[in-house]
This record gives sequence, structure tokens and C-alpha cells, in this order.
Amino acid sequence: MEKRSVYILDYFLGYNGGVNLLVLEMKLIIYMPALNEQEGIAEVIKSLPKEIEGIEEIKVLVVDDGSTDDTAKIAKESGAEVVSHAVNKGVGRAFQSAVQYALEKGGDILVSIDADRQFNSEQIPHIIQPILNNKADMVTGNRFEKGIPLNMPKSKYWGNAQMSKLISLITGQRFRDVSCGFRAYNREALLRLNLFGAFTYTQESILDMVFKGLRVVEFPVEVIYFPQRKSRVAGSIVRYAFGTLNIILSTLRDYKPMVFFGGIGGILIFIGLVMEIFLGIHFLLSGDFTPFKFVGFTGFAFLVFGLLLVIVGMLANMFNRVRVNQEKILYELKKERYED
Repeated sequence: MEKRSVYILDYFLGYNGGVNLLVLEMKLIIYMPALNEQEGIAEVIKSLPKEIEGIEEIKVLVVDDGSTDDTAKIAKESGAEVVSHAVNKGVGRAFQSAVQYALEKGGDILVSIDADRQFNSEQIPHIIQPILNNKADMVTGNRFEKGIPLNMPKSKYWGNAQMSKLISLITGQRFRDVSCGFRAYNREALLRLNLFGAFTYTQESILDMVFKGLRVVEFPVEVIYFPQRKSRVAGSIVRYAFGTLNIILSTLRDYKPMVFFGGIGGILIFIGLVMEIFLGIHFLLSGDFTPFKFVGFTGFAFLVFGLLLVIVGMLANMFNRVRVNQEKILYELKKERYED
């Protein structure tokens, strides 16, 4: 494995009470997922920064996710290293390949940016600054600092806003944009990331980082929407919504099982109690359960199922401690494997 550069902080007090800081340069890997991007991939690679202050080495990685054109060939000819998937596995799997590559090659920072010229690559030195300044472990782009971008469909903008509200509610941290593909991660974040979604990774990675106590911040980024271009992830709003919601709920189930199961159980118990109270009031007023006996049986069923879900949540919360310990073991194994 390649030897990687690390920050070495050498503090010592001088006669004037100052603090000196010695920083060794770092290795940056710029990653782009690509699917049939032969027309513009060379131009994007050419536009990437060749030198950045504080960065000793810059590598460009293209993950060719099952392209049927010459994307991989052109990317190699343009100076990028290429990891190819035999078939299209999805943006989530492409990102996981990039994370593994970055760890194996000793990357200190991984930047992800689209290969379709949508983002301004000149902002790469700026988006990594919070990491270089030790202010963040993950920096995610915010496309909506100035409102809706030009040519972005209003339905997609609304969907992103609702998804951001949901993630903000779940994490307790305010996010404006949780679906942007322009991001930066430090090595600690890469070692701790443990993702499962093949469809996408943007929301899941934020949840994973926040739940593990890492620092996630947003950074305003420029974006261009080409009216004639269809997103490979969000091309179908309905498919994107269901796919993303499935990943979010699965992550919530795994990291916050009591919230997930207990929340659903609590709703069922509440509905059951309302039904039973209604039936009780009717009996007090009329002296008879007829014609609302079915309400009593239905309410009882809701109470039973709700209580069962709460119990499941409590049990899952116990097993969650095992998962947390397994995550810690996995983290130590990754450090041992990639940092020897």
C-alpha cells in the first residue's frame, strides 16, 4: 500500500507564548462517477485543479459504472485512474468503490464531483477548506444558497426541500441540501463510513456521519442544469422518492430502532386508544356497544399491534448496541488494514 501523508501537529511554546504548527502536505483524490460520459469526461478532467495549497498530491479517479461507450478509455487517456464495473450497479455502489480506492491509495481527502460538467471544479479548493482547517469531517455542497437554481425543475426543487426537512428532523441538524453530489470527506470519515444503498448514497452518508458523531457542514456550491439532460438518479421523481425514502427508513431502523418501531407503535396505540375512548363514551351515553362493537375490536387490535412494535423497538435497541460494537471493530480493522 502507498505511504500516505498525514497532518503532524508539532506544538511548542515560544518565549512570546505563541504556538508553532507544522503541517505535512496531504493527498487529495477527486472522484467522479461516470455512466456513458464520453462526450464531456475529458473536458471535466482537464478542468480539475492540478495544484492546491496544503495538498501535496492530487489523483483523479473515475468510477465507470457499466458504461457502454468509451468513457473508461477517454478517462484513462486524460490522465485519470479508472475503476470499472462490468454492469451498472448504481451511484451508491460507485461511491463505495471510490471510498475503498481512496483508503487503499492512502487518500487523506476524497472529493466527489459529477462528471457531467454540472458543478464548478474551481470550487474544489474551497470545499475542502473546512477539512484542512479541522472544522469538519465531511463537507456537503448546498445548491440552494440563493434559492432555486436556473433550469432546475420546480418538482425536483420541492422534493429536495422536503427530503432535507426530513433529514434535518431525524438528525437534529439543519440541512438545506442533502442530495448534492459535490462533497468532501476526510480520512476519518472514510474509515467510519459503512453504507449499504446501491441506488444512491447522499442522504445515507449524512445520516451515517451524524449518527456517529462526526462533523458535517454545508458549503454553497455553483450548479448548472442542462434542460436536455436527464439525471441518472432522479430521472423519475417517483422512483427517486421511493428509493431514497427506503434508504432513509432503513438507516433510521438500524441506527434509531426505538424511534422507528416505537414511533409506529406509538401511533397505533394512540389510534387504538381513540377508538376505545369513543366506544366507551358511546356506551356511557347509550348503555349499549351497538352498532360500534367493531370499533372496539379494531381499537384493541391497534393497541396490541402497537404494543408489540414498542416491544420490538426495545429489543432492537438492545441489539443496536451489538451493531455499534461491531462498527467499532470494523473501524479498527480498517485502520489496521489501510494504515499499516
